[in-house]
Amino acid sequence: MHLAELLFVSSLSVATFALDNGVMRVPPMGWLAWERYRCDIDCDHDPKNCISENLFMDMADRLSEDGWRELGYVYVNIDDCWSSMKRDDNGRLQADPKRFPGGIHKLARYMHDRGLKLGIYGDMGTHTCGGYPGTTLDKIELDAQTFADWEVDMFKFDGCYSNATEQEQGYPLMSKALNATGRPIGYSCSWPAYQGGLPPKVNYTQLGEICNLWRNYGDIQDSWDSVLNIINWFFENQDVLVSAAGPGKWNDPDMLIAGDFGLSMEQSRSQMAIWAIMAAPLFMSNDLRTINSGARSILQNKIAIVINQDPMGIQGRRILKEKSGIDVYWRPLSKNASALVFFSRRTDMPYRYQTTLSKLNYTTGSYQIYDAFTEKTMTLKDSTSFVVSVNPTGVVMWYVSAPAKRNIRQFYRGGRLQGSLFDDDENAISPVFL
Repeated sequence: MHLAELLFVSSLSVATFALDNGVMRVPPMGWLAWERYRCDIDCDHDPKNCISENLFMDMADRLSEDGWRELGYVYVNIDDCWSSMKRDDNGRLQADPKRFPGGIHKLARYMHDRGLKLGIYGDMGTHTCGGYPGTTLDKIELDAQTFADWEVDMFKFDGCYSNATEQEQGYPLMSKALNATGRPIGYSCSWPAYQGGLPPKVNYTQLGEICNLWRNYGDIQDSWDSVLNIINWFFENQDVLVSAAGPGKWNDPDMLIAGDFGLSMEQSRSQMAIWAIMAAPLFMSNDLRTINSGARSILQNKIAIVINQDPMGIQGRRILKEKSGIDVYWRPLSKNASALVFFSRRTDMPYRYQTTLSKLNYTTGSYQIYDAFTEKTMTLKDSTSFVVSVNPTGVVMWYVSAPAKRNIRQFYRGGRLQGSLFDDDENAISPVFL
């Protein structure tokens, strides 16, 4: 099947099986409070860093003034602990009046005035994970309409204090209720994370029909061990997960934590690169008011973002796991390009990994390479041996302009490298680099 035919068939399947709310056709990007700020509600002692409207306004200012918005970081997402402990007299959720005196609608307008979008959090159990009022089955329509009235742009639906039967009913019902409001609201479901993340308990076909993104696995923590555990789980289960993702429906490995306390610069680059290969949502959780220049340059890396935001929306794969501790990841991109990431699991010293593009199943031709982090370019023939030096827990990330069209169906058959990735056809490097 030629690439054009494959894309036509893919577009038909997306139109049929993806949530039809018109949003998140590429992975959403923005800022999310949880990992960095958790449920800190002590505004008396730390007013700048507690869960309050001031915190979210500060982050909105940074996104709009420091170059983030223009790169695609447009969501400012409230997580748990934002609400009052009681619903109002009409049964509606309400923001904590002390920490959000202007209310959520005013905060949404603040975001919209700056070209940003507001996300909010709820839970389908009796309570949220932090103990605040949940959205039980009888409250789903009311809460969906409340969020629409507040002009919210994204809703994350957690699953604490609910059981499997309630989740089976509640997650599809909330999807229907959000769509019925007439407001396009991106819908993030935590359902698979509560059911082990894998079939048969998780039906990814159904998820793609009702959700824009979903959490498959546990919460990220501010540590390299946590990031590595997430990477391991996602790529050990890639045969299930890759086919679930596409425009409007994304696997979510959780937040980017560059700029916090637990990752080195090498590890921050690794997370950014591998999240880009995975076509993952890019939600930072850090303090944008004080972020260091190194973390900022990683999170604002234009090539990593271009790879992540590729409109074809095909999630990448690990194609090699070497005994030397080097993993190789590959992702097909539009305009007949691709991305390669060489990742070192080693902790001792830089490793010089030698290979050729032909060994990575590229066919005959010359390929133009752009290194995402060094910004160097070069041309490689498929048969030319090359060496990449990969630092411990670090990556080398390449954008590859290929001279040929991919036979994606053949490549992905059985989840293994099979036959040729390409047919002959010249293609120049993307103008994004010019």
